[in-house]
Amino acid sequence: MRKYKVTKTYAEINQKIKSGEVVVVTAEEMIDIVRDEGAEEAARQVDVVTTGTFAPMCSSGAFINFGHAAPGIKASRVWFNNVPAYGGIAAVDCYLGVTEPCEDDPLNRVYPGEFRYGGGHVIQDLVAGKAVHLKATGYGTDCYPRKSLEKEVTLKDLPYASLFNPRNGYQNYNCAVNCSKKTIYTYMGALKPRLANANFCSAGQLSPLFNDPYYKTIGIGTRIFLGGGVGYVAGAGTQHKPSAQRTPKGVPVTPAGTISVTGDLKRMSAKWLVGASIQGYGCSLSVGLGVPIPILNEEMAGYTGVSDEDLFTPIVDYSHDYPNGTGKTLGQASYAELRAGSIQLDGNTIQAIPLSSMVRAREIAAMLKEWITKGKFYIGEPQATLPPN
Repeated sequence: MRKYKVTKTYAEINQKIKSGEVVVVTAEEMIDIVRDEGAEEAARQVDVVTTGTFAPMCSSGAFINFGHAAPGIKASRVWFNNVPAYGGIAAVDCYLGVTEPCEDDPLNRVYPGEFRYGGGHVIQDLVAGKAVHLKATGYGTDCYPRKSLEKEVTLKDLPYASLFNPRNGYQNYNCAVNCSKKTIYTYMGALKPRLANANFCSAGQLSPLFNDPYYKTIGIGTRIFLGGGVGYVAGAGTQHKPSAQRTPKGVPVTPAGTISVTGDLKRMSAKWLVGASIQGYGCSLSVGLGVPIPILNEEMAGYTGVSDEDLFTPIVDYSHDYPNGTGKTLGQASYAELRAGSIQLDGNTIQAIPLSSMVRAREIAAMLKEWITKGKFYIGEPQATLPPN
């Protein structure tokens, strides 16, 4: 077992938060501290590093209980503003997925589809305090004889509403390009023909899992910023792939780890949960997510000193290689290049377009820093770490 020259515990850091002595910096601020002072001294100086990201996260949704009426109903089908929710849970429980479109949406029959309203937009409307139309139908039972229910509901009216996102915060993701001769429409946005643009989706050096590449402090029970409120890591996200190829510093160079997260929807904000319409692809939800990284030792300090120059992502052709699952990549791009606005590929300069907001990511990291500094947010020690730890 490695011996560290600097060691701190979660309890010691939380005591510093309580006493007002905690030192918190954002992940961007930590880069210069580690570069100038070294990881060991940075670990002595800093207690917590805050991260942030704001981007479309399709694997998201909400568990909702809409309450019993009299007589009661065992709802098998449920709609919110004509967006179907999954009713196969219990009598008045359902799950509303953000990628579910309105039932009368023309989808891609009118190509490229606009997908103007879906589950993500319903969640944004609810969090904004707007009334939405609830419709539920059932087949009727002796204990729940009602067969239909319609009413207007607000988030305040709902007995229970919890955001539960099965896969958020991707640790790295592809840079998408289009080698074909026509524009294509993907979950990475519209890609112009003949390598005219390169779309990417990550906050890079501010991204949570880039700052803890081996998930040493991120696990079940980790307290996080979620949708403008406080949330928790529920476990590894779907498609969690910690075995991805990594640099000597441990940074994955392909899509790798993910987290599933949850929190009280009633304490969240419509600023940080924004319904998204992705042309030609579908509906989604842009989610604000921030994870505090406790600096338990110099190793964690070193990890949080990562910069965009250290981070690389694969360039993938979404006109052929991605849809056909070839596994082929065209090269690698650094996040420093992507953030600067262009990448080089086969002698061509390609415009780089972010799908994530760096401005919002910085705001989340700053908000989390303020919460911790003012004693409004304590660090949650994970009860179990994510694979591979």
